[in-house]
Amino acid sequence: MKTNIKYSLLLVLTAVIWGAAFVAQSAGMEYVGPFTFNGIRCIIGALVLAPVAMFFDKKDGVMTPWKNRDLVLGGCICGILLFLATSSQQVGIIYTTAGKAGFITALYIVLVPIFSFMLKKKPPKHIWISVCLSIIGLYFLCLSETFRLSPGDIWMFVCAILFALQIIAVDKFAPHMDVIKLSCYQFAVSGALSIIPMIQEKPVMTDVLDCWLPIVYAGALSGGVAYTLQMEAQKRVNATVACIIMSLESVFSAVFGFLILGQKLSVREIIGCVVMFAAVILAQVSPAKKA
Repeated sequence: MKTNIKYSLLLVLTAVIWGAAFVAQSAGMEYVGPFTFNGIRCIIGALVLAPVAMFFDKKDGVMTPWKNRDLVLGGCICGILLFLATSSQQVGIIYTTAGKAGFITALYIVLVPIFSFMLKKKPPKHIWISVCLSIIGLYFLCLSETFRLSPGDIWMFVCAILFALQIIAVDKFAPHMDVIKLSCYQFAVSGALSIIPMIQEKPVMTDVLDCWLPIVYAGALSGGVAYTLQMEAQKRVNATVACIIMSLESVFSAVFGFLILGQKLSVREIIGCVVMFAAVILAQVSPAKKA
């Protein structure tokens, strides 16, 4: 049980880092385009993780060789899904509101257990209650306007499907290999795929240098560290429980927006935060450990 709590706390830390990344991304987008920001952050993530992986190879011995077939395959699949998910999110957010974008993206909370069920990994019944609570919490936290479907909303739903598939892919590959190398491959592939749309944005080097801090945070911490923590934690935590915990990034993004950007939290948003925390606590009760 202590081991499960340890890995659940790693996912909470992941959500904290991702929540703060919303602030970094908001600051960085004032200087560069979305594909430039995502492309550079992915490349930084890969460059940070490569020497870390080599250090542990020398210290503890090689767990998974770089040329391992499953490692390369898993890294490519996770990287392609990450690139497609973040790209569709960037396109969709142009045509919809931030609140709706956050809510629809987080629907991966529902999609992950559905996909898991299709793969014959049936989540416990009480986890479905946690899923429903999470959606209710996200509704209060993210949505304040009338929900009307727009082209941007369709892009965001595609994004949610892709993020759900990325979580399922991590659940498939991470338990059997070196997660630092897997994460490194993921970011290298995602960064490489970002080059063409990044060139089309015609980034200016002075603009990139002006926002170096948000990009480095997003690449090194939100990318390299947080996604590696996700992979390490998903070795021991059920995929559905993991996505419920990681959905706390919406809560922490609101908290950091309040602390750093001075954005006020309404009563509705506070209720949403409380409900989401309740969903996470419910997901941690003992039956979940048998999943």
